Amino acid sequence: MLIQPGRLTLDQLQAIHAGPQQLRLAQSSRGLIRASQRVVQSAADGDAPVYGVNTGFGKLANQRISKAQLATLQLNLIRSHSVGVGEPLAPEVVRLMLALKAASLARGHSGVREVVVDTLLAVHNAALVPYVPSQGSVGASGDLAPLAHMTLALIGEGDMLVDGQRVKASVALQQAGIAPLTLGAKEGLALINGTQTSTALALHALLSFEPVLEAALVIGALTVDAARGSDGPFDPRIHALRGQPGQIDVAQYYRALLAGSAIRNSHVDGDDRVQDPYSLRCQPQVVGACLDQLRHGALVLLREANAVTDNPLVLFDDEDLKADAADPTLPGRQRRPPGGELISGGNFHAEPVALAADGMALAIAEVGAIAERRIAMLIDSGVSRLPPFLTADAGLNSGFMIAHVTAAALASENKSLAHPASVDSLPTSANQEDHVSMATFAARRLQPMIRNTANILAIELLAAAQGIEFLRPLQSSTALEQAHALLRRQIPAMSEDRFLAPDIEHASTLVRNGSLSRIFRSLANLPRLWTPV
Repeated sequence: MLIQPGRLTLDQLQAIHAGPQQLRLAQSSRGLIRASQRVVQSAADGDAPVYGVNTGFGKLANQRISKAQLATLQLNLIRSHSVGVGEPLAPEVVRLMLALKAASLARGHSGVREVVVDTLLAVHNAALVPYVPSQGSVGASGDLAPLAHMTLALIGEGDMLVDGQRVKASVALQQAGIAPLTLGAKEGLALINGTQTSTALALHALLSFEPVLEAALVIGALTVDAARGSDGPFDPRIHALRGQPGQIDVAQYYRALLAGSAIRNSHVDGDDRVQDPYSLRCQPQVVGACLDQLRHGALVLLREANAVTDNPLVLFDDEDLKADAADPTLPGRQRRPPGGELISGGNFHAEPVALAADGMALAIAEVGAIAERRIAMLIDSGVSRLPPFLTADAGLNSGFMIAHVTAAALASENKSLAHPASVDSLPTSANQEDHVSMATFAARRLQPMIRNTANILAIELLAAAQGIEFLRPLQSSTALEQAHALLRRQIPAMSEDRFLAPDIEHASTLVRNGSLSRIFRSLANLPRLWTPV
């Protein structure tokens, strides 16, 4: 896969997330890397104080460092900042971290040597996974601790995960034929400054939740049929009058999923219910709003994946001068001096990622919340007109009574987890870093929320499929019968009470592994959710 700095696509990020890829850097970016590195080297050779090159860090920025100690400065930075705790980040996240950091440094504004970028890519391509503890970043001044652990592995002092086993980084690098990285001026700072961990965690959630949301659409439609709900609320004219794009698209998805249902046709004219409960009728409004939020998050994260977020940055006076300095076809003596300067800023502050992750958390929680309400509706015979708790012999059997309690517990847990992380800022570094984003936690907490929502949807899938059994011999739509049959291959209908936890676990796997997504996507060639219809 060709990495063109500043031009990564969501499809490329999804491929990196899914499994190790062979990444290579576009040759056109190498001249820019060299140009910015010459600016840093000039600063390192000079006498003027330049943050991160010949000074201390954070509150210690006023401490000058001698030229003889510049390499030690960078090494000490990595060692001192490798203070993470907790379980290691998932391989999918670390792969994204390596790729995103390489792409960011290759933009040519960080002042690192080409070997830094090449080492990041070599480690990724060798399927080595730096061991990175998941806790310890506040999402400002960069994701310092997790990126320091990643860098510690690059220099051969940390650990790697190889085939799931934790090994010394020095051993893993040697076995892969990769030379440990020796840090030059500013390079340690460039590697640990930036938002690549929080961005990778948020992308991990976005990409993990996509099949869950597609499954939610299929399951929600199956519940509509199981409850003999109306497809009238999905009329496109209703949604066009509001104009919300996610709502319009979700209504279209439900129309496609329900098209041709004999169950629906059986009660078009004979149903005395004027309106369905909100959990059925308002699915386009609720899930559509969630979809809009997730699409916005995807845009923010794609921008961040392509961004330069370390500090200080090498900036050039004009683009012509920059291009001239970076032109690899010109002999060195014909190139004008790069004319760049190192300027301190705050691109490492991960507020965009934090707010995007908080918005994603709300969407994930709401998809689970409305699914829990649909389960409650299905087991309530007064609303669904199905047997109480979806069992033919209620009283002797409890049916789905307590499965719903589990769904309610998970929905409630998600409400607590959905509290915005971005509004909680604790000053660090002796008040030098006096406002932080908490983006890393904002993104990291999304995975348990996704698991909770997937399990809620699994319970709804079991309940809706059971509801369909009571309507036989009537058939649902082709797509929904495929979903029903997919479940029934492993899980039979529940004629009497049985041990349900394994059924929930199996159904949750169907929700998360893309099995239901394939049914959704095959229907009228529907696009990826993040692409508006």
